[in-house]
Amino acid sequence: MIKRTTLLASALVPALLLGACAGTQNRGVESVHQPVVSRTDYVFDVNTSGNTLAPGEAQRLAGWMSSLRLGYGDRVSIDDPNSRGGGIRDEVSTEIAHYGLLLSDDAPVTGAAIAPGMARIVVTRMKARVPGCPDFSRVSQPEFESNTSSNQGCAINSNLAAMVANPGDLVRGQPGAETTDPAVSTRAIGTYRKAVPTGASGLKDPATK
Repeated sequence: MIKRTTLLASALVPALLLGACAGTQNRGVESVHQPVVSRTDYVFDVNTSGNTLAPGEAQRLAGWMSSLRLGYGDRVSIDDPNSRGGGIRDEVSTEIAHYGLLLSDDAPVTGAAIAPGMARIVVTRMKARVPGCPDFSRVSQPEFESNTSSNQGCAINSNLAAMVANPGDLVRGQPGAETTDPAVSTRAIGTYRKAVPTGASGLKDPATK
């Protein structure tokens, strides 16, 4: 009976070692689970009349933008074959201003050609997510490959992907200003130094009212 138990335990050891080796490998401090940014272009063709939108097109455009629920991070551009369509840009700029957005100068390349007498409004939207998270594929137990947890980095990177206002910043970031205004950079320090200390008027006796 004792011999049988010993053999059974020895047979389970390789299986446990194999279980520890399975799953996602995290061999370094930096997690293998990183945010992935996807991009989607939404297009809407509007009829034009000269260098302005045709009657009724502004209302159609407003309804389309409302259905998309435009917000910060969305990029709106115009693909207009008419180089003199300044009125169209003004009307579209007025509409997207309701959402706190500015019209972009560069329009992405879309698949279909633009019909004559029409202009194309393009809304570019990016979304960040961390695929494969949460990841508990690797058993949390001693192993001999110096791996961190398979779920390492899932929480912080998923939160980063969910909270970043413009997911495109995870790809390229924001370029810094070429010049620095010292008055702006030292404003917070100046405000702190000019503030009246909290104890300047003395401490009140808690026994008095």
